[in-house]
Amino acid sequence: MKAVVYEGPRNVSVKNMPDAKIEKPTDVLVKITTTNICGSDLHMYEGRTDMETGRILGHENLGVVVETGSAVERVKKGDCVCMPFNIACGFCKNCEKGLTGFCLTTNPGTAGAAYGFSGMGPYSGGQAEYLRVPFGDFNCLQLPPDAEEKENDYVLLSDIFPTGYHATVLAGVEPGDSVAIYGAGPVGLMAALSAQLKGASKVMVIDSHPDRLRLAEKLGAIPVDDSDGSSVEQILKLTGGEGADRGCECVGYQCSCHGREVPNLTMNNLVKAVRPTGGIGMVGVFVARDPGSPDDLAKNGVLALDFGQLWMKGQHIATGQANVKAYNRKLRDLIAAGKVRPSQIISHELPLDRAPEGYRHFDARTEGWTKVVLKAAA
Repeated sequence: MKAVVYEGPRNVSVKNMPDAKIEKPTDVLVKITTTNICGSDLHMYEGRTDMETGRILGHENLGVVVETGSAVERVKKGDCVCMPFNIACGFCKNCEKGLTGFCLTTNPGTAGAAYGFSGMGPYSGGQAEYLRVPFGDFNCLQLPPDAEEKENDYVLLSDIFPTGYHATVLAGVEPGDSVAIYGAGPVGLMAALSAQLKGASKVMVIDSHPDRLRLAEKLGAIPVDDSDGSSVEQILKLTGGEGADRGCECVGYQCSCHGREVPNLTMNNLVKAVRPTGGIGMVGVFVARDPGSPDDLAKNGVLALDFGQLWMKGQHIATGQANVKAYNRKLRDLIAAGKVRPSQIISHELPLDRAPEGYRHFDARTEGWTKVVLKAAA
């Protein structure tokens, strides 16, 4: 099968790899039709993780079931399905609580597994023609009859739409709240969409890329240009000096200012911009070790957080990757009902063969390249 393979920093290729296949009775084999390049793929692409060369990338996957293991009962051949990026067993202590992003059995020695991702288990990714899905009955979200028509909407259920929604849950967004979202990349834009679904009265999205800010405005948010570093002052002005009720961190550990990485910038800005007793949700990726960081603290996964101000303001912070299965079914139903259209942030559709081009432009933040989907089906 064709697949996108990590060859080293800023080097991916499309090559023939051994076909994915059923390995256990609970597996499902999916023919991938649409798969995406995610912002978190760029951490590996840039060589900022311990990703092994020769591995297949891709954790945002949708396709058609072509084979099922002997123990699979619910999912059937021919079903159109979308897979959470989390690989979860469904029966461990965390999965039973709905915390499927922190499954205790699929990646022994740590909590949480994912397709084609560094440190998240040995699983191959779905930027390929076929994908093996472990615990298929649990991990496959079956899609409604309009799956082909709305494929670009439904594929975003694999990660960025639930992750954006998760940011608002972690922050505690309630109807009437004002929300400040740092990062107008795909996840930040989905957080803006989600905050409005939850009834936020004012959604402010902070970034320095004009094309992304335009998309935020198109989604109904207030764009806040932080090119001059004045975002905190702008948020305070927009909230009458009180600060936002809730804040979402949707950037991660490679946050930068004027081309220079400042890993603690977005978090400290949120501490300043969110009102006393407000909530902050962190879904941007932060890692335990970042040897490639120019920041000495960040090399060891340490963040210089303004903890004193956080404590004095009585704010709360919640963190972690999204438990996609906690949200994907209800978000699917909103798409099916025509209540939400997340695909409006997609800028490019490319065949799988052009994945290296997609990675190059997305990594360079080329104007207009906001979300890339890859079409694996011929």
